[in-house]
Amino acid sequence: MRAHRRLVRLLDDDLRAQHGLTLSSYEVLLFLAWSPGRRMRMGEFAGRVLITLSGVTRLVGRLEGEGLVRRERDPEDGRGCYAVLTEAGLLRLREAHPTHLAGVRRLFLSRFTDRELETLGGFWDRVSPRGDCASEGIEA
Repeated sequence: MRAHRRLVRLLDDDLRAQHGLTLSSYEVLLFLAWSPGRRMRMGEFAGRVLITLSGVTRLVGRLEGEGLVRRERDPEDGRGCYAVLTEAGLLRLREAHPTHLAGVRRLFLSRFTDRELETLGGFWDRVSPRGDCASEGIEA
């Protein structure tokens, strides 16, 4: 837990300093970029991101205020609401993506050999199989 807390704090610091994004904001933008139509029902975030639904609602509100996300009512269910990634949000994500990847490489991946990373990858695949997400649409 200490290692996780440290990595999250340092990755968050990098994104804040260079792009004005928190790690949680980056994560929301990333999930939207991966979603069909670059949109996701607000309730879906609860099972995907590491913050509560009420936290997601506040975060999406802040991202909306910055023009990175917009909310749309579900036309089939007026009670439901989608978060939709805007072009400005996609651009900010594309700018921040290399910073985040460099941080992950510097703070985590660089501390292991290729063989250790293969072994670690196998362990992670047991817990969370690949294919849950794809990075299409965010590369510069």
